[in-house]
Amino acid sequence: MDLINQPLPWYVAGPLIALTMLLLLLVGKNFGMSSNLRTICTALGADKTCDFFCFDWKEQRWNLLVMLGAVIGGFIAVNYLSGDNAPEINPEVINNLKSLGFESAGSSYLPLELFGTAIFSSVKSVFILLIGGVLVGFGARYAGGCTSGHAISGLSNLQLPSLIAVIGFFIGGLVMVHLIFPLIF
Repeated sequence: MDLINQPLPWYVAGPLIALTMLLLLLVGKNFGMSSNLRTICTALGADKTCDFFCFDWKEQRWNLLVMLGAVIGGFIAVNYLSGDNAPEINPEVINNLKSLGFESAGSSYLPLELFGTAIFSSVKSVFILLIGGVLVGFGARYAGGCTSGHAISGLSNLQLPSLIAVIGFFIGGLVMVHLIFPLIF
């Protein structure tokens, strides 16, 4: 078994996330990725056009470094620490996915039908991506943060709005996967 190409097990990754959150709590910081978009817009001058962007963005520079680290870490993981191995999936799941049109199920890490460049050749697919992006952006703004901010930072701060948001994220995901997705594809 090639350990370098395997993800960290939950019993290692979970405590590392908990330790990170404890350190952030001790220094009075809140974690979230979508807040970086607001910080970047403000740094680029959006505060001159909209009150939402009027805040001291320099206090959020640390979170920009977290975002940069996530991008660099993802690049390193994909290009230097990952094999070309597809995840082991139950054969019944592979058959179900193939019946839905995902011929790459079981042979690639991500379904090429959704994450390959061929998706941009269909107007329908590009439209779905645009609508999905708008809905995710609206949802993150309406909920006051993204899934990582609410599920990791908000729940560790015992915030009731974060619990409600996370429950909503899960319900929305289940509705999308089981009811809407089969109708679209």
